[in-house]
Amino acid sequence: MAKLRKMLGKADDAEIVTLMRQIETQSKTTLACWAADCAKNWYLPIAQAADPTELCLSHLLDTVQACLEGKATQKQLKEQLREGRGLAQRMTEPAAQAAARAIVTACGVLQTPTNALGFCFYGAAAAAYHELGLERSAADYGSRAQVEFERLSQALEQVMVPDEADPVQVDWNC
Repeated sequence: MAKLRKMLGKADDAEIVTLMRQIETQSKTTLACWAADCAKNWYLPIAQAADPTELCLSHLLDTVQACLEGKATQKQLKEQLREGRGLAQRMTEPAAQAAARAIVTACGVLQTPTNALGFCFYGAAAAAYHELGLERSAADYGSRAQVEFERLSQALEQVMVPDEADPVQVDWNC
């Protein structure tokens, strides 16, 4: 059994480099919409499986959507992000914890555009642990992570704005 990691993937993986190049061409708004959509559809169900009564992450996703629509403030989002981080730290089931971290990180894209890449690493761990269980090899988890990165890249490709007028300025530091 491999030691479970908080995140899966490496910055120099081909799929990650592709994601980085895609991210660099898009605006904060486009990236925030993409990240929140992926988090809501793919990672929220994993997190909620651990505790269906916990609504913090769902509320956080709603707040991001409200910010994107101009119905909530960055301050409100920041408060929700703090609560979400606390919840993720308290979770003990690895797939649910990785999913919660993916959601919180995705919801932070409006404040920190590089989170658009960070949530992918957490999401890959969530998907791998959820789908494969907790007793597999590092190679198995790595293979599943690559599939997740490709899925995320394809999802971003679907929503990318050609010749985006205000692409994010990112310094990857990796």
